[in-house]
Amino acid sequence: MLVDTHVHLDDKRYNEDLDDVLDRAREAGVKKFIIPGADPSTLDRAVEISQKYDDVYFAIGVHPYDADNFASLDFEKYIDHDKCIAIGECGLDYFRLEGSDEDKLKEKELQKKVFISQINLAKKYKKPLIVHIRDASNDSKEILLDYEASEVGGVLHCFNADEQLLSLADEGFYFGIGGVLTFKNAKKLVNVLPKIPIEKLLIETDAPYLTPTPHRGERNEPLYTTLVAQKISEILDIPLEDVEKITTTNSERLF
Repeated sequence: MLVDTHVHLDDKRYNEDLDDVLDRAREAGVKKFIIPGADPSTLDRAVEISQKYDDVYFAIGVHPYDADNFASLDFEKYIDHDKCIAIGECGLDYFRLEGSDEDKLKEKELQKKVFISQINLAKKYKKPLIVHIRDASNDSKEILLDYEASEVGGVLHCFNADEQLLSLADEGFYFGIGGVLTFKNAKKLVNVLPKIPIEKLLIETDAPYLTPTPHRGERNEPLYTTLVAQKISEILDIPLEDVEKITTTNSERLF
């Protein structure tokens, strides 16, 4: 059994065949699905899906790219829903900063402010964090430590293989591994994977994005958690059944 701990089922690319997408995953042994909160405009769709399917859950949060929309999200409306199990995906992403140096600095400060606010909400409501980090490891780690995110822990979604973040395992954080692990250019992640405590590994797809090999170029879907699990099994040289059992236990422990 597997858990897809990060799958955007609220994405419009699933509007026509969501039942089929979920059925294919279930037939392959995927036990549960977690929809991260990213764009506030799709949150109602995520809630609707979670209410329709017993095995689907959702998180509430704002992706760093949508930090401008943070004020528009009514956390109080959703936070006590029995299917709301986490805060995020929140965090820092400096990859697409544009404009002048001053513009970039302003965007960084906004992202930090919104990230800190979501950490505080997670602590207030006792829910784990789903953390997005891209080209911002130093600032992200500093904020997680300074604002005592260890009180709730969480997952570093689509772990970027930055070894300085491995110490966050001691702060209650898990490491989300997805299709990137199967890419030919994923040598850094392949090398770092054995350094992650196995009791801190989670599996995700980030579908419809980051489709694993051999399906690159196609829409990703939760069925492909199986390909991630197989790759982990191969790299760590442990039975696939152990990967499935351990990562499922880890997800249930966190969420």
